[in-house]
Amino acid sequence: MVVHRLPRNASSPGNIAHARAEAVVRDSGADLTILRSTWFMQNFSEDYMLEHVLSGEIRLPGGDVPTPFLDTDDIADVAVAALTEEGHVGQLYELTGPRSLTFAEAAAEIAEATGREIQYVPVSLEEHAAEAAEHGVPSEVVELLTYLFSEVVDGRNANTTDGVRRALGREPRDFADYAREAAATGVWGRAH
Repeated sequence: MVVHRLPRNASSPGNIAHARAEAVVRDSGADLTILRSTWFMQNFSEDYMLEHVLSGEIRLPGGDVPTPFLDTDDIADVAVAALTEEGHVGQLYELTGPRSLTFAEAAAEIAEATGREIQYVPVSLEEHAAEAAEHGVPSEVVELLTYLFSEVVDGRNANTTDGVRRALGREPRDFADYAREAAATGVWGRAH
């Protein structure tokens, strides 16, 4: 099984490298299932983006371009199904959430779930890189984040797919459900 983040309609050097690696595995003759994922919902409740949510101001590139945020539990469920059930060998599953949200809409859903004021403030890729560097983020991480956010702002991943439904026979988890459950853990402060 191959699991990675490779956007659809990818042509940037990093994505070409992912595609080549995928081709090597595919050409090996091994039985495989490929899972391609989009941005994780959990990015808002872990590591880098958690700090933004806790501050009440999510300052990120993205503008008004929607992203079909995906719950990592859906990735795990598809992986388990692919490893333990018949019918998944040779399949390519492009995994997304059930709907696309802008970062402003995601911030609003987190605010609703927590009862806190949380807003999205769009910044350019350059502003984001400069702010990250000012906060001590290592340069290689800044470069990676800039690359990842460039995939958001160009809209190449704005559409949803049926990968979770095809693999599991159910809809992927919705962002609102994720936000309510994450808020209930206290990760973002008080729950509403």
